[in-house]
Amino acid sequence: MRDLFVLAPLTTLRIGGPARDIVEVTSADDLVDTVRDLDEAGEPVLLLGGGSNVVVSDEGFDGTVVLIRTQGLVADVDSCSGATLTVAAGEVWDDFVAHAVAEEWVGVETLSGIPGLVGGTPIQNVGAYGQEVSQTISRVRTYDRLDRRVVTYSADDCGFGYRTSRFKQEPGRHVVLEVTFQLRLGSLSAPVQYAELARALGVEVGARVPLGAVREAVLELRAGKGMVLDPDDHDTWSAGSFFTNPVLSAEAAAGLPTDAPRFTQPDGRVKTSAAWLIERAGFSKGYGDTAARVSSKHTLALTNRGGATGYELLALAREIRDGVEAKFDVRLENEPVLVGATL
Repeated sequence: MRDLFVLAPLTTLRIGGPARDIVEVTSADDLVDTVRDLDEAGEPVLLLGGGSNVVVSDEGFDGTVVLIRTQGLVADVDSCSGATLTVAAGEVWDDFVAHAVAEEWVGVETLSGIPGLVGGTPIQNVGAYGQEVSQTISRVRTYDRLDRRVVTYSADDCGFGYRTSRFKQEPGRHVVLEVTFQLRLGSLSAPVQYAELARALGVEVGARVPLGAVREAVLELRAGKGMVLDPDDHDTWSAGSFFTNPVLSAEAAAGLPTDAPRFTQPDGRVKTSAAWLIERAGFSKGYGDTAARVSSKHTLALTNRGGATGYELLALAREIRDGVEAKFDVRLENEPVLVGATL
């Protein structure tokens, strides 16, 4: 394998060994044809967008990596129905958010600064500061690699849940081609639902504020946690939040310390804070004795301080996961996709 195909530079963690080949696609038709041909040839395929939610092992990927670089945004704006926006999977997510804010399209403003491409957002049901993409997605057009046909799913058929979807639950089957969003028109944001964001804006929870102000506040909050990509800041050499916030049964949540954060869900389960559990289990900001360490700004991010290996990063993740489980009887689940590795 040639150095040309090393995957580390294509991921925000800057970790990962080589691939056998890399192919870049720039249109939805090209994407479908490329994946279909590789599947028919029996070639292992790794779909890679922004590389912001993936951990590639040091051994790399023994197959072909398909880089999704499709582009395009089609807007149908109506004063009654709002903005219907069909966006190619390869568009940069934060560019789309910035465009929506500038055009006064409401509903994705608190999702500013999240790295990655549009096509990855429905897979994870990306969310932050009180908004999730499932709240504004109307349909997702995909290529089904099992049935070998293009399928469009309505939002109700996407199986959205906390950081999950039918696309995540059936890994590798669905290739997202484009996502259609339905956004409201207006200069004011959706009601601010997240207390930390409300404090930053100097308003009460539930208030509406100018879209631009929300975007600026979110970018500042995320930057303070090392969650806005910066090549000069090793705290941003990460895959974002490495663990999802646990959603527990009411009985399991009752076993947590009384001061543990609790957020009751519509189904009666209780969400708690992975960051709180990690810190209370003894893994503070900056923890680690290799080039892979907990972020110095946010305990949910595991970072590459320069030259870290996948082995070192995953060893740290296991240590944290096992330490939290030993102390609180709660097993953390990784959010990034693991390629060639397991926890």
